[in-house]
Amino acid sequence: MKLLRRIFPHPQLTILLTGVWMLMANQASLNSLVFGLFLGIVIPFVAQPWWPDRPRLRNWPMIVEYMLVVLWDIVVANVTVAYIILFKRDDAREPNWVAIPLDLRSPEAITVLAGTITMTPGTVSCDLSAQGHNLLVHCLDAPDPGAVRDSIKSRYERRLKEIFE
Repeated sequence: MKLLRRIFPHPQLTILLTGVWMLMANQASLNSLVFGLFLGIVIPFVAQPWWPDRPRLRNWPMIVEYMLVVLWDIVVANVTVAYIILFKRDDAREPNWVAIPLDLRSPEAITVLAGTITMTPGTVSCDLSAQGHNLLVHCLDAPDPGAVRDSIKSRYERRLKEIFE
């Protein structure tokens, strides 16, 4: 078991890197699969000394739920942003900066949260406080910044806390 752990120090990352390589290659061939597996084995093995305290993902069903929520929010946000751009007058838009107080402490969880916010159209995460307790988010149209903050905390942060902590 220790030999297997030394060869595959992060098996989920190996699978993810192989899958990403197959998507980037844009063809299903044995050569692409073998090279993807090679990258999936070598990259985590080489990066292992710089990632000694890698996080343990605790709740796999919650990971699937989180991914589905994010995908749904991206679709809804695309439609919302298209509506704002096409039909809302410039002077009627209310762009805002929203400070999100974070309960998350894991750097990986905070990174996933910031990435999720940035991937969702209409929002972008801009800054993290020096202590990592607040995330600054810019919203294209947020008449109620408190509602945006509450939505991010309840939809994303709560789930990430269950996954990472």
